[in-house]
Amino acid sequence: MAKITIKQTGSPIRRTANQRATLIGLGLNKMHKVSELEDTPETRGMIRAVRHMVEVQS
Repeated sequence: MAKITIKQTGSPIRRTANQRATLIGLGLNKMHKVSELEDTPETRGMIRAVRHMVEVQS
């Protein structure tokens, strides 16, 4: 299955608990951390929920 690389660009400070939990679910918890995940509809939905704090690299 295809992989997708995600980089955290925004801070979870002053964000809702759901957004913080979504970042942790994506494997991100610190600024500029990069995570590589399978490209599934579930992953895409999580990225969409925190799209203002992450950057899709590939």
